[in-house]
Amino acid sequence: MPLNDERPASTSSSEEQGSDVESSSERCDSMTSTSDLDCSRESFTSDCSSKQCTPSSSPPKTITLDEVMESGRDLSNLSIAHEIIVNRNFHLEPDSLPQDSLWKIVRDNVHKAFWDILESELNDDPPEYGQAIRLLEEIREILLSFLNPGANRMRTQIMEVLDMDLIRQQADNDAVDIQGLASYIITTMGKMCAPVRDEDIKKLRESPDNIVTLFREIFRVLDLMKADIVNFTIDNLRPVLQRQSVEYERAKFQSILDKTPSALDHTTSWIKSALEELLTSIPKEQTDGQVKGQRLVPGPFQVLNLAFLRILTWDYDKSQLPETWMTDETRLREIQRHLQRCQAVNEVLLIIYSTIGGPIQGLPSLSDRLKRMISVLLDGMHSPDFNLEEALESVSAQICCELNKSLTERNYPAMSPALQATLTGQICSITQKDNPIRTLVEDRVQQFFTALICDPKPQVKVEQVPTGLTAIKPELALMGAKFISLVNYNKTVYGPFYADIIRKLMFSSSLPAANPQQDTVQDSVTSN
Repeated sequence: MPLNDERPASTSSSEEQGSDVESSSERCDSMTSTSDLDCSRESFTSDCSSKQCTPSSSPPKTITLDEVMESGRDLSNLSIAHEIIVNRNFHLEPDSLPQDSLWKIVRDNVHKAFWDILESELNDDPPEYGQAIRLLEEIREILLSFLNPGANRMRTQIMEVLDMDLIRQQADNDAVDIQGLASYIITTMGKMCAPVRDEDIKKLRESPDNIVTLFREIFRVLDLMKADIVNFTIDNLRPVLQRQSVEYERAKFQSILDKTPSALDHTTSWIKSALEELLTSIPKEQTDGQVKGQRLVPGPFQVLNLAFLRILTWDYDKSQLPETWMTDETRLREIQRHLQRCQAVNEVLLIIYSTIGGPIQGLPSLSDRLKRMISVLLDGMHSPDFNLEEALESVSAQICCELNKSLTERNYPAMSPALQATLTGQICSITQKDNPIRTLVEDRVQQFFTALICDPKPQVKVEQVPTGLTAIKPELALMGAKFISLVNYNKTVYGPFYADIIRKLMFSSSLPAANPQQDTVQDSVTSN
């Protein structure tokens, strides 16, 4: 805690929000190294069955309510720790409920009743101090909670001034100096608060004489100070967590797995789906040409890379995200939404330039205007109530106006009604999944992210976007850097769990029978 007679620095941060974990492939264990991409069954099993690599799992058992609750607390702690690690701007905000929500209405009414009772008691003749004493007692506990364990002098002073037994005796004799106690509380808060709260403390000192209003404001500022203390602690805790992040998150998840053996069910299904997809993609001629008793299987890192790629296009409405990705769900959804819009923008631009051709080529200012216009009109396209067809019709109308303006300014003839109708029809057709332009863009985007996931140095590949995606190169580079950062960190933390799952899936009875004498995974299908 920062609080003694010293004041903490401001906890505000101006750093750009996002997933800021650096690529950590050099820290990866055997599951994430690139030198073993097509390891043998023997090496893969031995590497991943070591004490440091293979996570232990509990045998099936009946789970008690206490264990479920404890697992929930572990998951909450894991989520908070992960957020602190990957989001440098993560901080706690004072509680704020939505306007007109039931909870806010109930809370406001309860608070109003409390302050009305306090005002009524203090206005009695003689005054009643029951509510006021409870208020002062709560304030004392809050102030004490702000102190460092070694701040004995200030602790003693607070206990002496806010001595509840003495204040009760004064109340019995109608001798409580409420205004004086409020002044001491404000002064003490001024010594404890962060510099960012100096203006709030100044306003408290200048507050009107209405004691009830003053105490309401005191509690408001105390709530802000509580958030400041937590955020100061988070800032100090972040470097420690970052140094121990992999071990901490892995250990936390293992403790959840020990209490809840089914905690990897969705992760197993996710990896199994990738493995089955790779198995079905092996050419038939390669399968037929195998030596009897052997079978082709993908390399473990090929399986994992494909699984990571599928996370990028995850259908959240149909399937629950793998457990090992739950802490990054918000970031993944944001990347996916941004990527979907960028793909749509790129598809529309490709249609425009292929339809109009030469008269609008080599005009970067026009391209930028069209890109911004399309992006704005397609904002929110991920929402369930968003009508993409109507939005694309609006996009087409705006584009035709902009193009006609640009063409006439440069002495070109305006687009004919037939050409405008053709352009509009082609733009609106990207809603169809089998649209060739849409298919092309989606395939190229998949190629881009595949290259990032499979490359040991993805930073080099971030700026190398495939042909046809130049218009969204800045956005792709930003999303690629964020996504690969999440992937590398996830791979480092959960690599041992993935290794154990893949090992069991690859050599389980659910796959085609292998020669029991063979103890190797075939090298025919490579990771890259």
